[in-house]
Amino acid sequence: MKIGLKWIVSFSVITLVAFGGLFWSPVADLPNTGNFLSENKIVGADVAWILAAAGLVLLMTPGLSFFYGGMVGKKNVISTMLQSFIALGVISILWVVVGFSLSFGDSLGFDINGVHYGIIGNPLSYPFFSHVGALPHKMMASTIPFVLFALFQMKFAVITPALITGSFAERVRFISYLLFMVLFSLFIYTPLCHMVWHPDGLLNKYFGVKDFAGGTVVHMSAGFAALAGALVLGNRKNPHHEPSNIPYVLLGTGMLWFGWFGFNAGSALSANASAATAFGTTTIASASAMMTWIFFDRINGRSVSALGACIGAVVGLVAITPGCGFVSIPESLFIGFATAIVSNLMVNWKALKKIDDTLDVFACHGVGGIMGMILTAVFAHGENASLLHGGIEVFAHHMAALVLVSVFTFFGSLLLYKITNAMITLRVSEESEEKGLDISQHEESLKW
Repeated sequence: MKIGLKWIVSFSVITLVAFGGLFWSPVADLPNTGNFLSENKIVGADVAWILAAAGLVLLMTPGLSFFYGGMVGKKNVISTMLQSFIALGVISILWVVVGFSLSFGDSLGFDINGVHYGIIGNPLSYPFFSHVGALPHKMMASTIPFVLFALFQMKFAVITPALITGSFAERVRFISYLLFMVLFSLFIYTPLCHMVWHPDGLLNKYFGVKDFAGGTVVHMSAGFAALAGALVLGNRKNPHHEPSNIPYVLLGTGMLWFGWFGFNAGSALSANASAATAFGTTTIASASAMMTWIFFDRINGRSVSALGACIGAVVGLVAITPGCGFVSIPESLFIGFATAIVSNLMVNWKALKKIDDTLDVFACHGVGGIMGMILTAVFAHGENASLLHGGIEVFAHHMAALVLVSVFTFFGSLLLYKITNAMITLRVSEESEEKGLDISQHEESLKW
């Protein structure tokens, strides 16, 4: 087999990273900047819960691989599952080297009237996890070791590019996808993460965006990147296929739902009442969306299907993510209901079907994230916290932020696809697409 230059470069990069880790500052060298609290501030219950939550969020990525893998045709199951699974390797390394610094490092941005608004983190704040140790961070995680906070956040960074893969499944080159994943994480995910979740971030500090667990950072960014990807790669030669394995989809949905408790309730960063609220709203919104989806399908003349039930459940999980710690359980019923109907309409909208988003990532994750952001700004509890609680200005700021995030993630991703394609062709050949990516990209096949 001929070994191309791109694979030699890839191996060289991982070699440099591995040896680079030997020469970096040890974890114990924490900066004496006043940002860290003493070790006696650590709360054991919080540490135990976030350790468990981080494991639950990690489980979501293999769950996503089953969810997507069961939906594609038989010739592309392995390749589709691997595209999700490989993110555990690529993004974990990238996060340690520079991703965490760009997301949660010292803010780089601009000042208005003496107030600083961050766009992205300083890449030299925590490279190779230097200065990321056992002490709690005063502003970001005051009761758990900072390293645990960094690892918990890493799992969110991992699953985000994996979500995108459903849009260009069955036609993307594996090496091109790896390059795009790195570019997306560096130039879309990390600045968005910083702007929303860092204390000095622009969307957090100026716009007051409420995103408890990633509706904006994760699902909207992935949804719009998915839409851009489907447009750039174009339609498949044979866009009609039967899902290869519905039990895989059911298994993946169960893993996602289970892991989502860590995703949402873990984002409280403590074993507290907010975590309990998020736990409750998460499961009820998903249940509501699942039942709404299958009933809405039936009254529109479609069959009640296992596939529809699974998609509905995931849409509900997406929708509740930004507001899970801010809304009540009864309100989560409505959020799941409303989002399921809107997302179902988008999945079946003829105009959107002309774009070959293989697994309807934009209609489910993108639209689900948008609905979640809007409904969080409507229902979030607290004085002047949302439209229903006197916060007209907060709602207006959320709508402005919604537009900014949509434009940034869509056009930013569009540019990154173009750059990737200029460096390494994104789409497989017609012959490889016909043969199936399992064989043409990986020389593996599924034996049923």
